[in-house]
Order: sequence, then structure tokens, then C-alpha cells
Amino acid sequence: MSTLIFLPGLAADADLWADQTRALPHDLRWAISLVHFRHPSIRAMAAAVLREHSGPLALCGTSMGGMIALEALRQAPERITGLALLGSNARPETEAMRGLRSAAVQKFRAGQLREVIEPNIALAFHADGAARPDLRARYWRFIQSAGGEALARQNEAVMDRPDARPHLARIQCPTLVACGANDLLTPPECSYEMAEAIAHAQMALIPRCGHMLTMERAPQVNALLKDWIARWHRP
Repeated sequence: MSTLIFLPGLAADADLWADQTRALPHDLRWAISLVHFRHPSIRAMAAAVLREHSGPLALCGTSMGGMIALEALRQAPERITGLALLGSNARPETEAMRGLRSAAVQKFRAGQLREVIEPNIALAFHADGAARPDLRARYWRFIQSAGGEALARQNEAVMDRPDARPHLARIQCPTLVACGANDLLTPPECSYEMAEAIAHAQMALIPRCGHMLTMERAPQVNALLKDWIARWHRP
């Protein structure tokens, strides 16, 4: 039996998956991995996931978590029985984004979290989500809980991530690729690129949804995950 491993995005913790874990089949083994808080690179994070969880694994990652999932699959394709990439990106960092992240890293290490993150809420959420106090509070809680040093290190890991595109065509396991239609941080074109390269991948675009799709549109995400789990889960 496969174990489902949830991989949160940058700065996020288990709360990012709260709405999903409540809806899982009762006979499914699952865990939430927080390797992005303990290791310095995407490669090291992926290796830690494989080392810390034995046997066959299904990987569900959002944003940075999707990058970790792709790298884990590259390192041990024989162990991965399912792959879900939510609001993620197989491309390496662009020079433009590298410059923006480098500036943000300096501010994070100077303790200037609010100066960086407050404007980011409009980018992270669709306007519907940004207007919800409950979602803004959840978002701020895990940002503040992570702290400036963790935010800096995780952004550095994302900047140095490997290009996963050359490996996409080799993926054979059941794959879900999903993205918010209004995602400004990982635009839908990134998801379409992955879905087109992965054989038999299911592509889903969620309307009126930004980057934080597991929080913004939980019922839609849960329905997609339920169908995806049924493709590889054998009770």
C-alpha cells in the first residue's frame, strides 16, 4: 500500500492541507512532510522525503512542494506511485525572479517580513480569497511562524532549483496537475506545460482561484484529489 505524502509550499506548514486531510479515505496512509524547514536545497529536501518515508509513495505538492515532488520522483521513480502538482512549476528560476527573490531574502534576514509579505497577499490570492479574513489570518500565521530566516533559506532553495522539464516525459505514474486560473505566482502556462509533457496527466484549471488553491477552493481541490487517489490507491 502506498503512503500519500503532502508537501507544502514555501513557508507553509501542515495547516495548508487542513481541508484536504479531513477529506481523505479512512483506509489511506498519509503524512505531511516539512522537509523544507530542515534542508538547504530542493535536492536535499527530496532525498529526505525518500529517506524518512519507506515503501511506495504518492506525492502531492503545492508550489515549492511540487518542485520537491518532481525531484523525489527523479531520484527514485520506481518508488513513486502517484504524483499531484498543485500550482507548481517545473522550470528553473528566471533571472528576473532571481533578482526579486534576492532582494526579498535580504529583507527577510533583516526582519522585514511585513514589508515583503503584505503586498504579496494580492499576488497569492484571487480577490475573493484576499477579501476573506479567515484566509488572510491563516496565511499570516504560517508566514510569521516560519520566520525570516526560514523564508530566506527556502527562497534560496527555490532560486537554485533544478530544471525538472527534461524528466517530465519519463513520468509514468497517475498524475494530476492543477492550478488556479488566476494564479499570478505560478501562472497556468506552467501547469499546462507540465501536463502536456507528462503522459496521461490530468490537467485541471480552477476558476476564480489564485496561488493558494488548497485554501481558496478546498472543495474543488478535494474532488480532484479524490479522483486522483482512486487511480493509485489499493486498499
